[in-house]
Amino acid sequence: MPLKWIDSLDIALDLLEMYPEIDPETIRFTDLREWILALDSFEDDPEHCNERILEAVQTCWIAEK
Repeated sequence: MPLKWIDSLDIALDLLEMYPEIDPETIRFTDLREWILALDSFEDDPEHCNERILEAVQTCWIAEK
């Protein structure tokens, strides 16, 4: 199932799997956005991203780590 911007937890889980060495508390949102767009399962409009969405993904990633 393709991921959309609203799938914060699923995106975070994919990022955790791809980047286990990354501390999600120290990531820059510009990097986070690029990593999300690079996910094979991600299929949403890049223009629909905003800081609130990235914060939600980061929060989920921190919680899962």
